[in-house]
Amino acid sequence: MTARPLLPERTPRAQGEPTALDGLLVIDFTRVVAGPACTQTLADFGAEVIKIENPDGGDDTRHYEHAEIGGESAAFLSLNRNKRGIVLDFNNAAALEVARELIAKADVVVENFSGGVMKKFGLDYASVAPTNPRLIYCSISAYGRKGEFALRPGFDPITQAESGFMSLNGFADGEPVRTGPPIVDLATGMSACNAILLALIARDRLGRGQQVEVALIDTAVAMTGFYGMAYLISGENPGRFGNSPNGSPTVGVYRASDGPLYMACANDRLYRRLVTEVLERPDLVTDPEFAHRKARTANREKLRAIIASVFAGNTLEYWMAKMKKANIPVGYLRTVEQGFNAPEVRGRDRLSRISHPTAGTVPNIETPLQMSLTPAIYPVAAPLLGEHTEQVLRKTLGYDDRRIGALAGAGAFGTTGNSG
Repeated sequence: MTARPLLPERTPRAQGEPTALDGLLVIDFTRVVAGPACTQTLADFGAEVIKIENPDGGDDTRHYEHAEIGGESAAFLSLNRNKRGIVLDFNNAAALEVARELIAKADVVVENFSGGVMKKFGLDYASVAPTNPRLIYCSISAYGRKGEFALRPGFDPITQAESGFMSLNGFADGEPVRTGPPIVDLATGMSACNAILLALIARDRLGRGQQVEVALIDTAVAMTGFYGMAYLISGENPGRFGNSPNGSPTVGVYRASDGPLYMACANDRLYRRLVTEVLERPDLVTDPEFAHRKARTANREKLRAIIASVFAGNTLEYWMAKMKKANIPVGYLRTVEQGFNAPEVRGRDRLSRISHPTAGTVPNIETPLQMSLTPAIYPVAAPLLGEHTEQVLRKTLGYDDRRIGALAGAGAFGTTGNSG
């Protein structure tokens, strides 16, 4: 069995530091990736995020099979840090009343159910906004909440495929390739978080909340970036270029005698430094076949072969040292294991371990957002299913033993009667 990586304890937060979103109450009806990624960022910076799950298994990612620790999956742990978790059975009238009371107190609601689900239970924006006009209500979906595709289910790789985004990934002589990590889901979660923060700023000025919406298909289209814009300008369908965008011969993977590197010399200035100071081939500047960017692109296979033969003649560390001295953009081509143990990552305190009720400790990947005045809170591991149900009902809604017991007896927390 492979040994788990050794991780340091998380550095404590300075005493008395404020948080960016202190006092913000977020009711989180999301599951899988995009929605939980959004609400985790809000939680990381001080919002009180209450994650509502169904008592019959909870969020689908609890059962993903990448890896597990203490009975919890890597997927769930990676997306639900700093949240409090409760269970409610939406097929139970008493449970729906609890959900409505939580929404009535909330600043933000985030949901990513299939189209029509929240309306079916009377939890959609039109149903809840009259009792909470300052509410920011964020809906995340595959194809939006309006139009002929609103009820169509969809997931990250489907929208990668349908938007054209996937057609840009891979090599020209192969099939389109989806990204390994669910990049459209994660980017949609980031966009949803941005939209919520924009709506909160607008609420301060306008005095009322609003509904905001983010769709995976919209994100995927936006992420085609300048390739999509180039198509709209020229009418030419962009292709796949593998590791060398636009077929640039000086961008991509090369192999030294003992390992690979990734180089990005994307302009004439960098190219001249590469061939003169690193490769020591000034003829590659004066030769008209390679003197200018367009010429190099036209003769890219010939130039790539020349560069590859030079790199193959010495070690990776030899070339890395020369390229760094010449200030050429270059990096090691690392595995996840190598990347997570690299000084660029370890030196920035990106990884740690934090306490967990069943595993003892679990790994933690820090938020990439850093703020000098209001840094992220000290991380708390993703909740066990229904872990904070009773605590939330008491603290947030003020329920007493009698009310909580009645809800449990009515099946609001599922057949197990789990009230945390």
